[in-house]
Amino acid sequence: MKTLSLRLALLALLLLPLAYQVTQGEQKNGYPTMGTIERKDPRFDRLIPPGAKLEKLADGFVWTEGPVWVREKAHAAKRKVKGSFNDHVGSTRTWLPESGYLLFSDIPRNTVFKWQEGHNVSVFLQPSGYTGKTPRGGEPGSNALVLDPEGRLVLMEHGDRCVARLEKMNKSAQRTILADRYEGKRLNSPNDGVFKSNGDLYFTDPPYGLEKVWEDPARELDFCGVYRLSKDGKLTLLTKEMSRPNGIAFSPDEKTLYVANSDPEKAVWMAFDVKDDGTLGSGRIFFDSTGWVKTKKGLPDGMKVDREGYLFATGPGGVHVFAPDGTLLGTIDTGEKTANCNWGDDGSVLYIAADHNLCRIKTSTKGKGF
Repeated sequence: MKTLSLRLALLALLLLPLAYQVTQGEQKNGYPTMGTIERKDPRFDRLIPPGAKLEKLADGFVWTEGPVWVREKAHAAKRKVKGSFNDHVGSTRTWLPESGYLLFSDIPRNTVFKWQEGHNVSVFLQPSGYTGKTPRGGEPGSNALVLDPEGRLVLMEHGDRCVARLEKMNKSAQRTILADRYEGKRLNSPNDGVFKSNGDLYFTDPPYGLEKVWEDPARELDFCGVYRLSKDGKLTLLTKEMSRPNGIAFSPDEKTLYVANSDPEKAVWMAFDVKDDGTLGSGRIFFDSTGWVKTKKGLPDGMKVDREGYLFATGPGGVHVFAPDGTLLGTIDTGEKTANCNWGDDGSVLYIAADHNLCRIKTSTKGKGF
């Protein structure tokens, strides 16, 4: 049975490049939809308009994570393109509006993929989180992807147990390790991160990237931390009281830091006061979803905040939308275990990593930072 299972798994991996292009190829007839939307509070309609649909952009991955939108500035094209502007009669040069593309991780495949409207999904970076020569299982690749204030890609790397940065946006760019140890001991496996406006990076460090997770003999820290990596390179432990810190996000005024706890015994989102020096003050339970764990797929994971402070948090049952006071307004139920989300396009489109799928929904709000 083990041999047969291994063969089937290998066959599935071989077929994956074809699988994730199938849905992409359907776009000329419109993307297929998936999931359902649950509306619990009238304020939800201001964020997710009635009639909004969750579109499946691509599928066939192993476990998607960490989507990030990379904006491209307006540029000149040498041919006319439908929908262009500032096009003069007789001119062959046309200015195109700002566009961009989405990068996202497939952790088990140790790969960062690129999705762009009108193109097939392509490999952007491989390996993405484990550069070792010894084959390994588990979750070796990058998890969250974030852009630093200069627009460089920063990766939470599971296999290499570090936070790393690409110096340029291409697969052959130099890779710089920003943090891999705390007080001389190797980090567990950096998971999710968010930049503060002053350039400091806040990130979480559960052990999900270790092959044997909690019991892995290579584990050097006996806790799971939330850290701040200041722009001068100093690493500060902010709290080690959370059992499985995961997703992380700031409120628009940066006075509150939200951290998800992906522990089925305490499946909560925490809200921490941020002190003037950037360290954390008291924490409180923002929302407790422990009661959902036995009936809904997933655990508290990645999250993002919009301009007005509404929290879009993946967890048991999909992407939950919370008011700043912790009231649950509604849920985008993907029907799958949902890992993370992020804003894209002009900031009004929410891209969602849901198990083996990449999907999106158009909203009536805009994400923080747009």
